[in-house]
Amino acid sequence: MTSSSRRNRRSAPAATRLLSLAAGVALSACSTPAVQAPPFSVPLAAIFANANGTQAQAAAAAAGTAWWADWGDPALTALVEEALGANQDIAIALQRVAQARAGADAQASRLWPTVGVQASASRSSSGLPEPVKQGMPDTRALRAGIDVSWEIDLAGGVRAARDAAQADSRAAAAGVQGARLLVASEVARHYFVLRSADERLRLVEALAKAQRDTASRVESRLREGQASAFDHDRARAEADALDAQVPALRMLVGTTQTQLAVLLGRNPSARVVDADSGFAWPAARAIAAGQPSELLRRRPDLVAAEARVGAEALRTAEARAQWWPKLFLNALVGRQDLRLNALDLAPAHFSNIALAFAMPVFNAGRIDAGVRVQSARADEALLGWQKAVLVAVQEVEDSLLVRSQEVQRHEALALTVEHRRRSLQRAESLRREGQIDLLVLLDVQRSVLASELALSESRLQQALADVQLYKALGGGFPTTLPDTDMTSLAARMPQ
Repeated sequence: MTSSSRRNRRSAPAATRLLSLAAGVALSACSTPAVQAPPFSVPLAAIFANANGTQAQAAAAAAGTAWWADWGDPALTALVEEALGANQDIAIALQRVAQARAGADAQASRLWPTVGVQASASRSSSGLPEPVKQGMPDTRALRAGIDVSWEIDLAGGVRAARDAAQADSRAAAAGVQGARLLVASEVARHYFVLRSADERLRLVEALAKAQRDTASRVESRLREGQASAFDHDRARAEADALDAQVPALRMLVGTTQTQLAVLLGRNPSARVVDADSGFAWPAARAIAAGQPSELLRRRPDLVAAEARVGAEALRTAEARAQWWPKLFLNALVGRQDLRLNALDLAPAHFSNIALAFAMPVFNAGRIDAGVRVQSARADEALLGWQKAVLVAVQEVEDSLLVRSQEVQRHEALALTVEHRRRSLQRAESLRREGQIDLLVLLDVQRSVLASELALSESRLQQALADVQLYKALGGGFPTTLPDTDMTSLAARMPQ
């Protein structure tokens, strides 16, 4: 064995020791301390202004259960559960999570060395006579080695990129919860719209039939000379007005069916929900709203917005790290077999180790411009998060107000329907006795129709207000929390 071979063999363990030392230094710097949550510019109240005593209680129960089951409607529960498993928007959101997690894995891989394998084989023959070949020998070389390259993250830019990608992954996961909440609320909303349209359609068709019967009776009396043409035209006009409402209600039923089908991932040409003449609207109930500050940890859109704030702040730290030195380590270790003419040389170990240092000195402000751009994006994300919090509180306040006022409106409309139905009974009795004319009876019938339609609309608005409140509160899904609170990494990064 030649002295050169012995030196090469001793250099391989030295390269291994150098790589191990560098790995220990890099891994010791890979841990990143948690950073503080973003400050909120507007102080939140302790309770919602439009919440009563029951609604002001903790909303843990409402946030941790399948709220769509609270209505006690098996058809609604089945539709929501089916939509959560088949909706296309949820599937798309899940794919975004897969993309974000793959991106986080790719960024995390930059903290580790890149290891490759090299191999080569070569052979040359000069074709010269043997005496001449001593100066120009025929050669055959077999070479194989391991190539290691590594950027040692001295300034923490790679770690910041890794943490930013992880924050993106958490935002995408919260987006899935947001998609599930949106789909569940949309299914519930369209379901109640469909039930209301069915109810109003049955009501209008029944009243239209009664009005046509009245018009027929007036026509008979007109032929007998006991009614005027004006009475007949007025009765026919009332019947025609009711008939005109039927197509619009049928159209609403049909379009709601197709919208539900899309939400459930079904063929829109197939009917989703059958008509149910025995459907009973759920009674109003108390929904615990909790505290405004709880929205920050319960609403998926706020959780995602906060994660995006952290991601942009970390990317600002990554951009700032471009000013600091970069250390590159490259190593190539391996073995080669060499033959010169007919002489086989002993296998030789070889190594090549290089440590490179790079630091920007002048780049005409490019790095500073990149830092300013990313800082502006981080500020934009923070302002967007703060606005989202205000909008979330507004949605809860508005939903609570609508619910409380709709309950009062429903009570008043129920009394109105009751009283007008009584007045209609008296008007029909008076009409049979000839004490009032037909116009008075038609007016009473029209008022009963208007009040019953208004009551049906109020029942719908009550249900929709419940759906909107559940949606504004974050729905019935588990709380989605970031693994760590992340807002600004700049304080712990090199300046």
